[in-house]
Amino acid sequence: MSHIAFLLVPGVHLLDLAGPAQVFSTAADFGHPYTLGYVAEQPQVLSAQGLRLAAETEWPVLGPEDLIVVPGCQSPQPGSDPGPGLAPASLHRLWEHHARGGTVASICAGADLLGQAGLLDGRRFTTHHELQDELARRYPGGVLVRDVLFTTDDRVVTSAGIASGIDLALHLLATRHGPAVAARTARDMVVHTRRNGHEPQASAMLRHRSHLDDTVHRAQNLIDARFADPLPLAQLAATVGVSERTLTRLFTRATGGLTPLRYQQTLRLERAEHLIGHGSTVEAAARAVGFEDARMLRRLRTRVA
Repeated sequence: MSHIAFLLVPGVHLLDLAGPAQVFSTAADFGHPYTLGYVAEQPQVLSAQGLRLAAETEWPVLGPEDLIVVPGCQSPQPGSDPGPGLAPASLHRLWEHHARGGTVASICAGADLLGQAGLLDGRRFTTHHELQDELARRYPGGVLVRDVLFTTDDRVVTSAGIASGIDLALHLLATRHGPAVAARTARDMVVHTRRNGHEPQASAMLRHRSHLDDTVHRAQNLIDARFADPLPLAQLAATVGVSERTLTRLFTRATGGLTPLRYQQTLRLERAEHLIGHGSTVEAAARAVGFEDARMLRRLRTRVA
């Protein structure tokens, strides 16, 4: 998804828009090839918070690697029919992009517009908790998932609303570039990354980052970027400018008991589980995360089972 097209409708909520936009903008600052654009049916859109936003009225050329994001807007009223939030041509644009292999995402009430475009039928979706009953009524062909931050189903990604749009965008970064990129982006934004309901634990890259020790953060930065490589304690300590004993003491205190090696193993295990969950064999996953064979990975998986 090299081009991120945000589709703006009247009454758009600023944080629904700004959160994901900041994620992809930050990733672009780190050298990842993202171009952000903003399209609407009129050249100016009045947000729900009263700020007027400028937008293009001509759609960019989008390919399968690109993403359309529909931020939330004014919530649909209970018992009402879907409103005229978008013209049929715009709804068709959403459907057509997905039909050609592209990804479409929504934040909060943006899921209502995906439903109008026919993208929720036969797919899991979520939305803000106050809208769940209404959208379940409107789109019975879809499968509403309650009380999760976001869902993904066949390149249709929906989130619960407001700040969860950040989680959705970080998830998409992690899916394409790996968890280290998402972790670096989240750290730069001073936010935590989370997962959806069936993966409740935060990434280990962030779960052990809630401390203020800069020496340990620098060591973690190196491990995060190279967790699949051999990283002797002496090398880590020399890189951050302390002794091996000092690094171990600081690291263990900051991370709640993990040594640098245990932290690296945790990252390897987490990445391996992700690969196995997406069809990789244990042997292939072990090699991908830096183990010489699968025996160590099997022992670690047994230990945390």
